[in-house]
Amino acid sequence: MKLDPIEWLNLSLSSAAVAASLALGSRLFATSIALGAAIEAVNFRMLRAASLRLFAGNLAVGRTWMAGFGLRFAALGVAMALALSVGAHPVGLVLGLSTIVPAVLIGAWLQRPPVEVCEPGPPPDDPSWETWNPWLARERDPSDDEDRS
Repeated sequence: MKLDPIEWLNLSLSSAAVAASLALGSRLFATSIALGAAIEAVNFRMLRAASLRLFAGNLAVGRTWMAGFGLRFAALGVAMALALSVGAHPVGLVLGLSTIVPAVLIGAWLQRPPVEVCEPGPPPDDPSWETWNPWLARERDPSDDEDRS
C-alpha cells in the first residue's frame, strides 16, 4: 500500500501522540488515541480517493458523490460508537481523530508554492496611479472612464 506524503506525516504525528500519551498517561488513553487515529486514517484515505476521482472527472458530481460522502460519515459514526461501546476513552478517541488536522496544515505549508519577490511599484506621486484600478488590480479601461464622464 502506497501512502501519500500527508498520510506519512499523519502517521508520524499519530505515532508521536500515542507514544507521548503512553509515557504520560494511561494505556487506555494511548489505545484510544491509536484507535481514533486508525479510524481517521481510513476515513481520510477514503475521502482522498473520492476527491482524486472527482477532480479527475471519473466521478460525477451529484447523487453518487454525495451518497459516498454520506456513507463515509455514517461509517465514521458507527466506528466511533463501536469504539466508545467497547470502552475507549472519549478524549483520547477525539484526539486520535483530530491528528489529521495538523498533518494537513503542515503538509499544505510544506507543499506551498514558492514566494515570488515582486519589483517595487511606482512612487506614490507617479501619474500612472491615475490609470490604475485598485478594485480590479489592473489598469483602467478607457471605456470605463468615458462612461463616467
